[in-house]
Amino acid sequence: MGVRGLQGFVGSSCPHICTVVSFKELAEQHRSKCPGSTPTVVVDAMCCLRYWYTPDSWVCGGQWKEYFSVLRNFVRVFTAAGIQLVFFFDGMVERHKRDVWVKRRLRNSREVARIFHHIKSHREQPGRNMFFIPSGLAIFTRFALKALGQETLCSLQEADYEVAAYGLQHHCLGILGEDTDYLVYDTCPYFSISELCLDSLSTTMLCREKLCESLGLRLADLPLLACLLGTDVVPEGLFETFRYQCLSAYTSARENCGRNGSVILAVADHISKVLRLHQGEKKLEEMLPLGPNKALFYKGMTSYLLPGQTSPWISQKAKVIAPLDSQGASESSDPEPKPDVPVGSNPESEQDVLCTDLESKQESPMCADPESRQEDPTSMEPELKQQVALVSDPEILEVARARHVQAESYLVYNIMANGEIECSNTLEDALDQALPSQAFAYRPVRQRVYSLLLAGGHDGASSCPPVQEWFVYSGNPLRHPDLVRPLQVNIPGGPPSLKLLWLSQEPGAQAQRVDVLLACFDLSSSREELQAVESPFQALCCLLIYLFVQVDTLGLEDLHAFIAQALCLQGKSAGQLADLQLDHIDPRAVQLGSLLVRGLTMLVLVNSACGFPWRTSDFMPWNVFDGKLFHEKYLQSERGLSAEALVEQNRSWLTRFHQLKSVVCKACLREDRRVVSRRLRQPHHSGRWGRQGSGSHRTSSGHSRSGPGQHWRDQGPGNRQHESDPWRRHASSSGWST
Repeated sequence: MGVRGLQGFVGSSCPHICTVVSFKELAEQHRSKCPGSTPTVVVDAMCCLRYWYTPDSWVCGGQWKEYFSVLRNFVRVFTAAGIQLVFFFDGMVERHKRDVWVKRRLRNSREVARIFHHIKSHREQPGRNMFFIPSGLAIFTRFALKALGQETLCSLQEADYEVAAYGLQHHCLGILGEDTDYLVYDTCPYFSISELCLDSLSTTMLCREKLCESLGLRLADLPLLACLLGTDVVPEGLFETFRYQCLSAYTSARENCGRNGSVILAVADHISKVLRLHQGEKKLEEMLPLGPNKALFYKGMTSYLLPGQTSPWISQKAKVIAPLDSQGASESSDPEPKPDVPVGSNPESEQDVLCTDLESKQESPMCADPESRQEDPTSMEPELKQQVALVSDPEILEVARARHVQAESYLVYNIMANGEIECSNTLEDALDQALPSQAFAYRPVRQRVYSLLLAGGHDGASSCPPVQEWFVYSGNPLRHPDLVRPLQVNIPGGPPSLKLLWLSQEPGAQAQRVDVLLACFDLSSSREELQAVESPFQALCCLLIYLFVQVDTLGLEDLHAFIAQALCLQGKSAGQLADLQLDHIDPRAVQLGSLLVRGLTMLVLVNSACGFPWRTSDFMPWNVFDGKLFHEKYLQSERGLSAEALVEQNRSWLTRFHQLKSVVCKACLREDRRVVSRRLRQPHHSGRWGRQGSGSHRTSSGHSRSGPGQHWRDQGPGNRQHESDPWRRHASSSGWST
């Protein structure tokens, strides 16, 4: 996600490459030059998430109605200026970038621990310096923008490549983002989202031509410079000695440049005065200490070449190494927003670094010596064939791919194409043993989805291959993925085919889609009660029933809070929610808010896999959940306030409150789960069930001894493989469930 040190260098040493521009003026110039053509800005949405999320409250689970209002205003301002926006989201984490992903997840886990420590110590939300984006922000932003009528696309590879290619191909006004890779790509102009003033529609344009002029380079040299400095493809440590040698030989000096800036100038000087001198006479690998890293280096170089572009530094033989593509990639279930590093910031504080230093290698065992992780480009083809073989029907796979690209589905395509998914950090308290990680709470749902998507070419779920899950939870060092076996979807006669679920227009197909969706949550017996619930509460009740059956430490107070906030949300504006003040912040409520929001993303997954039986808008958080409002209702419920008080004396809401509560409690009772007050239970236990203990459940082979359908307490850390025994719910030995 950028070139090491380049952002800071631009701000401190080359400020002249940054020019303030007006989008309105650029749009007018475009219309003058190209009458009839709509000026278009392509937006790297992952770079913009922190810019867009402006609500003051972020720790409670997300201020979704406020956030939707911000997005609507953002779109409105550009539309009023006659500018079309095209939004790209990361859809893949490519295999050669897994080390980077792991390092960031481990770092984020430490940040989450600090956040909970602050909450417990001060009973308040930390300052913005500890800001952590709400769970699911990237996922729900996709659907918010689509709801606002915007063209929204999900990448099949690293999004910055597709953004740069789209900008070049469609002659866009420019790219709006915050990633120094856009200074390296030879594409349309690059604009900074962090410098955008929405009122005036002005921002900073970073000119790659002026950057080249400052460095004495050509545009075609920038990919070489980037790879020698370090990128997400080429680890920084590969050329550390080489850069030191360049610096030692560099005779010029520039004031206020700093060591990182001097290194960049020295490497650029070496390219222009030494490498270019012998260009054409010697191969690049003869002039650089590539050693066994040649394939990785050329992969990094070609990753910057857009369709139709060539590089004078890459020979014809080296070009057989394809640019970044979707092979060996996995869909990012909750992609991390790209680091928002303002121009002029300290380069040492940049987050676009790889696992190359000693500390990083100690954090992540995956960050091994680059020489031990080289891939032979010719060996990738059989692997790709194996991945495609997970789903034998090319028509269905193509439908899944198209829905993925159009940002209509979530996770489905990559499960089918690669059998691998991941989920980033969630605000979960590692020290609270009474609540499960969302990774475990929703695993049975995912397992049934795996069976639904993969069993078509196999003899039932038992013969399906395991899916590799890279999920962040306490105690998981992320050295390897959890290998999770699919679970059979229990429907009389078996689940219908994906062709029927996805493509059929026959009468009764919609009813079958609903049947399969409920079966994925193991709630087929609750169909009648759920059908009686009006939108948008039907999906919410489905999720609450599942959660309260699965997690027996949830009590009536929690249920009251979830229902009351959903009802009261219908009558509150974004401004009213922004003005809401909380007495204090409760760490348990923080985790419950995140747990519910992750459940909403699971609804998106299941609804996508089942052919969209429910309207997506019914489980978008701005319609059913507000973090701060939930927190208020949680605190009120814990104090014992009545249902009338929780729904703010609204008679209509009170009637619905009792209806929804009855639906959830009756469905739970049918599953031998009685929802009772937490005040009537035993004292809060202190880790009797180690949700994510020390990893002692691993066998020497790295595989778990436990089965797949366990209660969350039995799902130990880093489960390596889950057998396909039917899932059984277990009543807790504590007596909390009856």
